[in-house]
Amino acid sequence: MVPGGGHQVRLRDWGLLTHRLNAPDGVNLLNNTTVIALGTLFTPVTLAFGVPVTFALIAGTNLAGTAIAWYFFFSRVLRGSRAASALGAALCGFGPGIISQNNSHLHMTAQWLVPVMVWLVIRLARAADPAARPDGVDRRRVLTSALWLAAVVTLQVFIGEEVLFLTAVTMVIIAVAYGLARREYARRVLPKFVAGMVIAVSVAGTALMIPLWFQFKGPGSIPNGVFSAYFFSADLASWTAISPLSVLGSPESARLSTGSAEYNTFLGWPLVLVAAGCVIWLVREPLIRAVATAGVVMAWLSLGPKMVIDGERTSIPGPYLALVGLPVVEGALPMRFALTLLPLVATLLVIAFDRARAHESRPVRLLVPAAVAVSLLAIFPKPLPTEERPPVPQFITGGHWRECVKPGGVLVPVPLPTPPEPWAMRWAAAANAEFGIPEGFFIGPYGKRGRASMGTYKRPTSQLLAQVAKQGGRPEIGEPQRRAARDDVAFWGASCVAVAADQPHREDLVVTLEALFGPSTKIADAWTWKVG
Repeated sequence: MVPGGGHQVRLRDWGLLTHRLNAPDGVNLLNNTTVIALGTLFTPVTLAFGVPVTFALIAGTNLAGTAIAWYFFFSRVLRGSRAASALGAALCGFGPGIISQNNSHLHMTAQWLVPVMVWLVIRLARAADPAARPDGVDRRRVLTSALWLAAVVTLQVFIGEEVLFLTAVTMVIIAVAYGLARREYARRVLPKFVAGMVIAVSVAGTALMIPLWFQFKGPGSIPNGVFSAYFFSADLASWTAISPLSVLGSPESARLSTGSAEYNTFLGWPLVLVAAGCVIWLVREPLIRAVATAGVVMAWLSLGPKMVIDGERTSIPGPYLALVGLPVVEGALPMRFALTLLPLVATLLVIAFDRARAHESRPVRLLVPAAVAVSLLAIFPKPLPTEERPPVPQFITGGHWRECVKPGGVLVPVPLPTPPEPWAMRWAAAANAEFGIPEGFFIGPYGKRGRASMGTYKRPTSQLLAQVAKQGGRPEIGEPQRRAARDDVAFWGASCVAVAADQPHREDLVVTLEALFGPSTKIADAWTWKVG
């Protein structure tokens, strides 16, 4: 994860371009999953206990916070019973998709503001209804709803823009479908509702004008999405599969996704059947039709531009094909459109659960709640698997790096971090980003003709050291290599080069580095070279 928030507070670096990674060019924070707001909020935890503790705490807080927020939405806004609201909230906060995203994507699991945004839109619509009050439209409530919505949207941008985008698309579909189902209501509400939304968009747009300009036109900005919509598409068969991270799931179903952090569609056949049954049973209700319409559209879009069926990529076009290449839209992965199904399906279940409990038929009162409970038990999450990581060198954790590079300077870890091998970024994280490092794992404009790429191109020296670190050996070092090394450290603005004692092929790396920079100095458990 690119530094964001915590290091800004500690170092009083409030810019949206960080030079703590990819020195000297830096990284545009808004083009990367930086969760700036959360990083800032948890700065005391990071400084006291380190980045891994902060990550784990945010990961758990996101799940619980999302579930709690949806519980209040279902119980207060939809007037659901406690039992129904709890079941729906559990699906929203601990469903297969959000559990899998929690492996690494904190910006996708921080969804606790989503029900707040939905509530504010509903509050605005209710206030805009002239038939809801004897004296007509509640203009004050329209205005306050719009202003609060603008504030929450602005905050969400600094937590996760992709979640905001998916929420907005889903809400537009629901609003249109609901308006078509209740046309007289829509005609009454529309004028003041649109006026309120214009206020919300205008206020949020004004507040976000500079950050959004920086994201799309500032240093390190990118003109396109970095991930292929053709690859990150949901498999049609994955909708009825059960996630490997669920208690009834199996590892074999993992083949239906692109990775363990993208089990977004794995609702399982019991939940798919129950949700479909709820829609058929309650289809006359406008809200059910609107929610079902949004669910079908978002599920369809998740299939991407060309459909994938049971692991086979076909030539069958999907509706997302019309969106490929559109600005902003292409930054969202098709398969993540499926994440919106968790609250949509949860809404269906909450309504159906309570309708069944109030039904005059005893079989309905028993069977529907039982079916809802069983369908959710099938996807009950397992504990997330964990692995031990190699310790960060004492050279870093003991603060010995300060003997080689001043705070705010640039340290070159060997080998340098890359998207496939980003581990050296842990050095900077363990030091609370008090020094910068070159290259790294981030999204930047280093593709052909300035298009988006993962990471940057390698300098001659970093390429040479990466080859030695991977294959071993002692390449011949002459004056051209030494000149390139001097140019590279000057380009990076580096003060120090270091290789850890437990690095594979460490002896070959030390010999190579001594041929480039001269004799080494051992500090704690690292071999170092002052090069500034």
